[in-house]
Amino acid sequence: MTSRTSIVALSSGRLPAGVAVIRVSGPQTRFVVETMAGRVARERTAMLRKLRAADGTLLDTGIVIFFPGPGSFTGEDVAEFHTHGGRAVVQKVLETVTGFDGVRLAEPGEFTRRAFLNGKMDLVATEALADLVNAETEAQRRFAVRNAEGVQSQLYQGWRRRLIHARAMIEAEIDFSDEDDVPGSVSDEVWSDVRAMVAEIDKHIEGFRSAEIIRDGFEVVILGPPNAGKSSLFNALAQRDAAIVTDEPGTTRDLLEVTLELQGLRVRLTDTAGLRDEPGRVEALGIEKAKAKAHRADLLLLLRDLTDTVDVSIPAAVPALSIGTKVDLLDAEAARAAAARYELVISTLSGVGLTALLNEIGRRATDAAGQVGDVLPSRLRHVNLLSDANHHLRHAMEGDRLGQELRAEELRLAADQLGRIVGSVDVEDLLDVIFSEFCIGK
Repeated sequence: MTSRTSIVALSSGRLPAGVAVIRVSGPQTRFVVETMAGRVARERTAMLRKLRAADGTLLDTGIVIFFPGPGSFTGEDVAEFHTHGGRAVVQKVLETVTGFDGVRLAEPGEFTRRAFLNGKMDLVATEALADLVNAETEAQRRFAVRNAEGVQSQLYQGWRRRLIHARAMIEAEIDFSDEDDVPGSVSDEVWSDVRAMVAEIDKHIEGFRSAEIIRDGFEVVILGPPNAGKSSLFNALAQRDAAIVTDEPGTTRDLLEVTLELQGLRVRLTDTAGLRDEPGRVEALGIEKAKAKAHRADLLLLLRDLTDTVDVSIPAAVPALSIGTKVDLLDAEAARAAAARYELVISTLSGVGLTALLNEIGRRATDAAGQVGDVLPSRLRHVNLLSDANHHLRHAMEGDRLGQELRAEELRLAADQLGRIVGSVDVEDLLDVIFSEFCIGK
């Protein structure tokens, strides 16, 4: 697909900066470069050029690189202007480029959208590219890189090819059942493979929670009675005074959250209101929020003050660590007894047990995220389409109720659902939603 308009945008980071990268793509790109830089630079070669406005005014001196289509990111002629990163410089260059007929500012994700429409990458790879741009942790980066390289697409395309082959075999048996070279037992082999595929897709769908943990984070919630040391632990793990800490019970009324990176994974840590039986009206609202957050957590840190006898019931069937706090206030014998009763004993004052706690949270997050090399569905969109595909496959296997023609049609519908994941079948209605998630200039 060749667009009749060209687009331009700042593709580098926030200004001011040492260098700004301004990207142009489309049929007017060559003319823009020739006019602003005097002539087109050698293809794919960084050339130092004076950049001028249409009236000859010097804008800046910078690097120009020209990538002729189709061998470019978008599949169109693409140019990059590497200028000084001052706001005024960038603004004037953008004004000059958009002053050419047929050139406008790019919309979010429009460069990548053109790459997709021109067959440079499939839809899963474009989503992975968005994940790579937004990656904040090492696990997110590795996950996005693998998907951008095509491992996820290869899995879905492989299933789709198997279904297309299965459908072809079934239809051949229908149309040419009287021919000697079309064995009547071919359907047995086909349905055996379909049955195996259903199990493979089900197992793949189960991995979505691991993908969510990699992309969105491992949810850890701190729970316990008032003055159990929740906010002190929260501050210690955040390594800053994120929560107010006083001796007065019920100081924390709302949810407080910080993000940590443990063993390459994003971990979202939430401090909550102290749980007790007779709270005030405002405090009760905080307790309800704490209980609701606990039900959605991946791990609970259940804190108990080792110097106090107060205990509360915990309202969540979620994996949990029982933690005794303020161990520094106990003598050696009492501390040993506490260590036998709790999975961990800690002191935010002395730092005892905090490293062990961080290591345990990191280990549990890593276990929940699965192995680095696992191929996982990276979007809920993928899960929904995979589930729809398996629905059609299960229906197709109901041989006693359906004729071969209807079973073949169910195989076609399942293959189409897989095709929609990678963008090879009827995805126009999804494109605006998907590419709106990208930043401008990508």
